[in-house]
Amino acid sequence: MLLLPGGKCQRIGGAKGLGEVGDPTLEEKPVVSTEDRRLLRDLAKRVAEVAALPVMAERREQWMRHNALAPGRPLLLIFPEGAWRELLPESGLRCVGEEPRRMELQLRQSLYCHEHFQDDTVIEREWPVHKVVRETGWGLEPRRIPSPSPTGAWKFDPVIHAASDLKKLTFPEVTYDEAATRRRLALAQDLFGDSLDVRLRGVCHVSFHLMAHYTQLRGLEEVMLDMAENPNMLHEAMAFFVEGHRRRITQYEEQHLLDLNNDGTYHSSGGVGYTRELPRRKVAAASVRPEDMWASAESQELAQVSPEMHAEFALAYEKRLLAPFGLTGYGCCEDLTRKLDHVFTIPHIRRISIAPFADVARCAEKLGDRYIFSWKPRPSMLVGEFNEEAVRAYIRRALAATRGCVLEIILKDTHTCEGHPERFDRWCRIAREEVEEGA
Repeated sequence: MLLLPGGKCQRIGGAKGLGEVGDPTLEEKPVVSTEDRRLLRDLAKRVAEVAALPVMAERREQWMRHNALAPGRPLLLIFPEGAWRELLPESGLRCVGEEPRRMELQLRQSLYCHEHFQDDTVIEREWPVHKVVRETGWGLEPRRIPSPSPTGAWKFDPVIHAASDLKKLTFPEVTYDEAATRRRLALAQDLFGDSLDVRLRGVCHVSFHLMAHYTQLRGLEEVMLDMAENPNMLHEAMAFFVEGHRRRITQYEEQHLLDLNNDGTYHSSGGVGYTRELPRRKVAAASVRPEDMWASAESQELAQVSPEMHAEFALAYEKRLLAPFGLTGYGCCEDLTRKLDHVFTIPHIRRISIAPFADVARCAEKLGDRYIFSWKPRPSMLVGEFNEEAVRAYIRRALAATRGCVLEIILKDTHTCEGHPERFDRWCRIAREEVEEGA
């Protein structure tokens, strides 16, 4: 099954570092109507047929080589993210039940990718069922001042105002709900067991977002001021979150919840985890350790902070969390152009995100063929007037600048296409043509 960002794997840290560990749990096994069952089974069979195509095996092997830093053409992935609501509107779903509708959307997304995009997505003959993992949280919950617009920007509403408020934080406690997991597994086996490989999955997408977490509690402007006016408080907070995450990982390991992610699992802020390098030992499902896995971190909030401050207040702590893992990635939408020398010191670093705002040529000189150059082109080119020639010239310049790099092109953070789903198809076609022309 296609592994879309945040949708198919239990996650350490969640999309914003707030302790999310996967999609909503099934408290009770839902009743699936005859009509919903028939539709889901038909979609699953279509996914299985796509997964069996020879091109999927070819793409899987390409990713294996790519993640091993072998020479080859740039690989391409499209993640519509927020724009999925325009590509596959909720009004177009046919299932009635809440959980069947969620399943229907997941299946239709895989089919849509295959039918519309000319990228290197691997559709697997798999339906992952995630272990239901519950956590107590960090003692404080972030508050936001919402936007009047459904998709507008919210404002920080800090709950930490002084160093004394850090005492209100607590370390998360992890529990595994085996009964709820069995209900989830039974439902999937009943629906898809004869067409897809129903696979029980644990925590497999590991991504740390320390600064995102803390700024939501403290406020972004407040954190910026703390770097200069109250650095000890910020160091104390970062140290607390590192210890909390370390304890979470230990609990996952003790409860046998960690899962291998050397497959199509989404990694870092783009790319997938296919590799023969992990695990580096024979390992049973119940004994996966961090050294057997990919992990990543990012600090987008520090995009405009100096390399030295970034290293002091974020990277020094993120490195402690990433050190036990077998392969690591770093970055998301923050410009790392001036910070790469610090990033290179991350243990086992393999994938580095090069944001739309980065200097592609300078980054290419730094990375060479020693790391995966995970380029994130500007998603803004899908809004306003869609100019195919501008898109082509933009991609062509990036390909020329990164010649000799281990390049992947990841179109993401596309929160709207202004009601023109075909723009994704056209963008992907242009990118594919330019990649193949330069191969």
